[in-house]
Amino acid sequence: MVNRSRERPSSARGRSKSANRPQPESRRTVSSEPERLQKVLSRAGLASRREVEEWIRAGRITVNEEPAVLGVRVGPLDQVRLDGRLIRQRSPGAAARVFLCHRSPGENLRQPLEDVESSAAEPGGSFPQEADHAPARATASHAAMLDRLPRRAGRRFIPVSPMPRVDGGLELVTSDGDLASRLQRSMRGLTCEFSVRIHGELSSQGIETVLEGMLDNGRKLAVERCESGGGEGSNRWYTLVVRGASGKEVRQLFERQGALVSRVLRTRLGSLALDRHLSRGRFRELQSQELAALMASTDATTREAADPETEG
Repeated sequence: MVNRSRERPSSARGRSKSANRPQPESRRTVSSEPERLQKVLSRAGLASRREVEEWIRAGRITVNEEPAVLGVRVGPLDQVRLDGRLIRQRSPGAAARVFLCHRSPGENLRQPLEDVESSAAEPGGSFPQEADHAPARATASHAAMLDRLPRRAGRRFIPVSPMPRVDGGLELVTSDGDLASRLQRSMRGLTCEFSVRIHGELSSQGIETVLEGMLDNGRKLAVERCESGGGEGSNRWYTLVVRGASGKEVRQLFERQGALVSRVLRTRLGSLALDRHLSRGRFRELQSQELAALMASTDATTREAADPETEG
């Protein structure tokens, strides 16, 4: 009787802890519906769908120890291997990992092409393990921003509407191919903020022309604000708030006024702003509420674009 009385509270406590312990995301959201192999590996951050198709044609992928073929569908219980290495699938409902990066002007975003090909050819090779807030390194092996992201979050990171290499500022990257495509499609509807440095100063007429948003190809950008932000010597900074513009288009707006543009920095993308404490060359992972707010704004722009009554 003594032993039983001691065991029962322990067992009850064990059940209580087990009931309250949050279950892994994959256990809560695993779908039994099979999906195309290309989609599964893209979501896992391994490669693009086109790259997966090339791997299938090359015979590098097996499903349940059988060579994969184009169009094959796999479920969570299927064993998928790339060059003999077991690939861990990520469930469709699992939270995607998205990183906000502060890229310095001129800093490489992607790793060199030969390194990408080497990584794809040797999926079992070793990768540098970096902390989630790893500082930038000046060595050649860590010259690219994407090389410094934690490899446990994915082996392939996709930048969303990246800035030109000569410019910098806020960059958004993810290892989820489907999410990257979804975000990229809605970029034209998101409001962005840029800091632009030029040699000299725009006239009042020049600022008015920038506000008109006319590009060389005849397309007009929805410019909300263009204000002087001070400067030193012959250089002047301007803050530009515009909807759906790329860094290249922002540079073009000012160059059309005869300005010599020396730097364009993106400081805000939709609901995301570049943190003041996030120094150049560093990054951080988006919190769930930040990602939810960003997705809500992209969904809103998608609905607006689909509704002809919202045009004009």
